[in-house]
Amino acid sequence: MHETRRLPVVLVLAGHDPSGGAGLTADAEAIGACGAWPLTIPTALTVQNSGDVRTVMPCRGDDMRAMAAALEEFTVSAIKVGLVADLESLDAVVDIVRRYPGVPVVVDPVLRAGGGRELTSAELIDAFHARLLPRVDILTPNRDELARLTGTRWENDTDRAVALMAEGCQAVLVTGTDAPTAGSAADKVVHTLHTPDNGRQWQWPRLAGSFHGSGCTLAASLAAHLAAGESLIKACELAQAYTWQTLRHGWRPAEGQAGGQALPRRLWRHPSPVNTSE
Repeated sequence: MHETRRLPVVLVLAGHDPSGGAGLTADAEAIGACGAWPLTIPTALTVQNSGDVRTVMPCRGDDMRAMAAALEEFTVSAIKVGLVADLESLDAVVDIVRRYPGVPVVVDPVLRAGGGRELTSAELIDAFHARLLPRVDILTPNRDELARLTGTRWENDTDRAVALMAEGCQAVLVTGTDAPTAGSAADKVVHTLHTPDNGRQWQWPRLAGSFHGSGCTLAASLAAHLAAGESLIKACELAQAYTWQTLRHGWRPAEGQAGGQALPRRLWRHPSPVNTSE
């Protein structure tokens, strides 16, 4: 018998990562694991592995718009935006977001690959500020991304987050996975939510090693919980708890490989296959 219960639907606009560590595959896994249904529209194709991005191939804006137009049978309850690689795809993302007034928009600003490759430009960041940021309900940058989005005018993360909200962004969840905040313990990860009315801070045990796709996982899970009707603070709490577990259960595809990172296991609750190699 077909399931008649209506699932919350999340529309994802992000790049495709063939490794599955980040991008559309990661988003779809996280959204499904958190009880929602993912719709995926690629903004770019990439050549990459768990360590770094080699090539980025932006998708045509008209193709993205056509994909979105074909999904009218779904009632979208949240939108998650990841990598936006050029001005044409940014314009398409903005056009698609405008199709869903009142639907919460979660943006994970992917600016640099784990191996250091730049995935954006000053021109694209300026256009992001002007065209997309005013439509964002919650932005989820790490501390490095927050600094790059706001430049050198501000002295601390709070001032930087306030500056982004002054441009129209409704809330900023600053993640501390990349570097500890000043005065915080080195063995803790601090995430800070900034809103116009109040703020909230969470601490999580810092896991050893580096991970490819933690930001995607957090933002996608957050979008899924918002789609299900959770409040912003509750959605942030649930998304962090889920993401931490995916990292704790993460795996490294090539032990000892230079530059390789661990990948979050977003479906860790499902049983692992039996090892038949012994």
